[in-house]
Amino acid sequence: MAPTLDVPGMTEFQINENCLLGLMPEAGIKNLLGPKLPDPAAGNGAPRAEIYLLLQDASEYYERALAFGAVDLSAVAARDWGDTVGYCMDTDGHVLAFAQRTGLFLGK
Repeated sequence: MAPTLDVPGMTEFQINENCLLGLMPEAGIKNLLGPKLPDPAAGNGAPRAEIYLLLQDASEYYERALAFGAVDLSAVAARDWGDTVGYCMDTDGHVLAFAQRTGLFLGK
């Protein structure tokens, strides 16, 4: 998806009419929000967010992320909550979950 805003320090994506995803470098958010915000750079390498993406073909996107340098955390597999999901960590340390609904609940 092409961004709706792509300028130095901010990129935005219009997910749907009610959802906008804004991405800002950690130095930018620190400058914007000031000294009350703990320094995001202190958390580098530790997961600070998970993005759970529902897709038609989770495996395709999971493999694409790995090809671009993401770290494999858990291969795409059926999960006990009914989704098929693969987990990886992007180059900023965020967890990416590529999921598709399978409708089979495997839990107890």
